[in-house]
Amino acid sequence: MQSFLETPIEFLPGVGPHRAKSLQSELQIYTFLDLLNNFPFRYIDKSTFHKTTEIATDAAYVQLKGQLLRVQQLGDKRKKRLVAVFSDGHGTIELVWFKGIRFIMPKLKTGVEYIVFGKPNQFRNKWNIPHPEINPSSDATTKVGGVLKPVYGTTEKLSGMGLNSNGIERLGKSLVAQLNGKINETLPSLLRAEHGLMGREEAYRNVHFPQNTALLEEARHRLKFEELLFLQLIMLRNKVVLSQKLQGFVFERVGENFHEFYGKHIPFELTGAQKRVLKEIRHDMNRGVHMNRLLQGDVGSGKTLVALLSMLIAVDNGFQACMMAPTEILAIQHFETLRELLEPLDLNVRLLTGSTKKSERTELHEKLREGEIDILLGTHALIEPTVVFKNLGLAVIDEQHRFGVAQRSKLWRKNTLPPHVLVMTATPIPRTLAMTLYGDLDVSVIDELPPGRKPIKTVHRNETSRGGLFFFLQQEIDKGRQIYIVYPLIEESAALDLKHVVDGFESIEKRFPKPKYHVSIVHGKMKPADKDFEMQRFVKGETQLMVATTVIEVGVNVPNASVMVIENSERFGLSQLHQLRGRVGRGADQSYCILMTAGKLGNDARKRIKTMVGTNDGFKISEVDLEIRGPGEMTGTRQSGTFEFNIADLTTDKEILISARKSAIEMLEKDSELNRPEHRETAEELRRIQRKKPNWGRIS
Repeated sequence: MQSFLETPIEFLPGVGPHRAKSLQSELQIYTFLDLLNNFPFRYIDKSTFHKTTEIATDAAYVQLKGQLLRVQQLGDKRKKRLVAVFSDGHGTIELVWFKGIRFIMPKLKTGVEYIVFGKPNQFRNKWNIPHPEINPSSDATTKVGGVLKPVYGTTEKLSGMGLNSNGIERLGKSLVAQLNGKINETLPSLLRAEHGLMGREEAYRNVHFPQNTALLEEARHRLKFEELLFLQLIMLRNKVVLSQKLQGFVFERVGENFHEFYGKHIPFELTGAQKRVLKEIRHDMNRGVHMNRLLQGDVGSGKTLVALLSMLIAVDNGFQACMMAPTEILAIQHFETLRELLEPLDLNVRLLTGSTKKSERTELHEKLREGEIDILLGTHALIEPTVVFKNLGLAVIDEQHRFGVAQRSKLWRKNTLPPHVLVMTATPIPRTLAMTLYGDLDVSVIDELPPGRKPIKTVHRNETSRGGLFFFLQQEIDKGRQIYIVYPLIEESAALDLKHVVDGFESIEKRFPKPKYHVSIVHGKMKPADKDFEMQRFVKGETQLMVATTVIEVGVNVPNASVMVIENSERFGLSQLHQLRGRVGRGADQSYCILMTAGKLGNDARKRIKTMVGTNDGFKISEVDLEIRGPGEMTGTRQSGTFEFNIADLTTDKEILISARKSAIEMLEKDSELNRPEHRETAEELRRIQRKKPNWGRIS
């Protein structure tokens, strides 16, 4: 039987089929529940009544109580207006309507006490209120609300049919007046008591039409907790399904290749964090269930070495391994690093990218099918149907946020059982985001840098310091060091007064002329071969300065580079600034990051620069980034719909999320299938959400 909340919105009085279609297309409101979940984005205080004689020029909104003295329609057919003269006993003011006159006029009666609310406007030294909200003081719908007036988001199309904020508010009042016990509770009574949560129906009443600010906060807290609890229940149950029902290959032994490399050829002692993470991965791959693990680690923390050791475990157990990177530059970087590290071992390590020649590709495909290739590195080319492994046991995905879900899932189909999956990111993720994006993955964190690394010194400079900057760069080059100079644009833009890489290259060449100095240039519009040529010149030390765009954000490892100069750094996001800074500090020498800015800085830009100067901790930086940009912008999911929260906000509701996750874990530990009587309504709501959003939170 259809529940009250599932009733199509067209059946709400005041909607009808025509308005329903617009509500569906404009605000995705299909049912009564959708309207309830269309929350106000702010509230206007209606706790006091004003006098007409007290209206001032800075008045945002006023609320008046009184009677209409007269109502008349003025103007001609082309410019009609409805004017009502309103008196509160202290003075008079005109109420004016330019639209909807034929609907409004019959409702206005003289001699009836009304409550009027609106924004005053001054015209020819007289006050009026255009299109006010007006209701008889005895109206039952007026009494639904409290002292805080809700303000709703709307669109031009909806406003044109009377569904501006006030129109949507009227629909909400009509719906809330009908509730009266028709909303099922979704949270167990013990859980509500433990967290001091108000009932669901009461929460909906008070979030739309709060009697006071205290009840509004209680209502918002309850609804946020509920939304985050169900998200966590879905994520955690997905995790249980993966760990209990999805078989995985068993890597029983740590064999000859691992021991040979670890004992004799590893370039440096692993940090405690690397050893801990490797142990977690080793445990996962020996359980007989599918591994689905996220490896977080700051720039330069040694994730690639952990991934290599994990791949050696796969190879020692008779399986193949692969690593997929988002760009050709990064794939080549990984290939060259791993080939050099594994040179003493008898292993076949190959590279496959979009630039791989056809003849080489054909030979590579054949050897991969025959099992003669142990480790394959590459780009999206790895997921092409023509790429067939004999026995893929481990897939490593680097900078995983740059791949879509569909792209990553194609690696699962490269064997009869899905290979173990290790996804890596050098973009630290705040705890709240990790619990939301990756709540169904096991998470490992490398939170130490290799020994001997010196913290990068970050400073902020403006145009007046450019002479001193060039002198400093010259000193570093004279010491045998190399320099990155990064610009935000490739070519000059008329719209944005930013330094651009082409102009920058020319000015740097003038300041550091041949034959003493040599400058490379790299940007995204170059042909791959030209880009690689310039990169290699810098890697080999043939050029002292590299002028580039953010194409070098990932994928260039030059331990001799000691300075990163970022031009117009106010135009970069925090995550990008941190990634760029991570290109230096990879050797034993002291490294520097110089943030150049031009002109006056806005509040967000100033906060980003201050954060970068103040800390090298990527996780602290990610928390500030979350505060500034919000989760959708940070992760690129605003368009993809991953973060379709109705009321929760990950930037401000961290404690509620942590509490909701703890409650979800406890609930599933006691009743994994939510079959107990006290969980019946929770289970029903969970099924409803999953029917509507079957892949909500499902990332890997």
